Amino acid sequence: MYVGLKMRKNIVSVTPKTLLWDAHNLMEEKRLWILPVVEKEKLIGYVNKEDVREALPSQATMLSRHELHTAMSEVTIEDIVIKDVITVRPETEIEEAAEIMDMKNLFGCPVVDSRNKLVGYIDRTIMLEVLVEEMGLHRGGKRFAIEFKDRPGVMAEVSGIISDMGINFLSAASFYHNDTCILVFRVQTDDIEPVIEKIKEHDYTIVGPDFFKDEWS
Repeated sequence: MYVGLKMRKNIVSVTPKTLLWDAHNLMEEKRLWILPVVEKEKLIGYVNKEDVREALPSQATMLSRHELHTAMSEVTIEDIVIKDVITVRPETEIEEAAEIMDMKNLFGCPVVDSRNKLVGYIDRTIMLEVLVEEMGLHRGGKRFAIEFKDRPGVMAEVSGIISDMGINFLSAASFYHNDTCILVFRVQTDDIEPVIEKIKEHDYTIVGPDFFKDEWS
């Protein structure tokens, strides 16, 4: 899965010449925490809500409303643009984008093309949606998990067992816990017990909440 297939495309952006008040009102209206800043279609940085608020006049100002409006009528966001922005490309694998966001503690990343043109935005909400999709939750069926010492061929073998039973295979995902690998499968059936019994016949360990309860008790 690639970032370009899941990113948000209708991105609200501003330019360095956008008035401070306009940026503030836009962020309030759209409930945004950051605004990408674009110049000649190219991403040059962003402004965040905190900096915009701090740049606005204090409520304790002695200026009248008319004087305040006049004073702010030409103040732009140009001086508060943060230019050190981390971006990803549409062709970036979505798990790589997730790792970048995790390592840099980012809520999201602007997506730019090879010319640095802003083409979209990817965020943690999208990452969670992708996780749910990849685990096949909305496709129904039942899930089971097996634990084993990591070795090649296990996923193919278990998938073959499921296929031989005439059951449709929906999704699979792998996780690591300590020094073991956990494979989670979702299959198209209302009764998972026959599948579990068949997997056990091949000496696989089926794991569930009871198997791990000592870890969180």
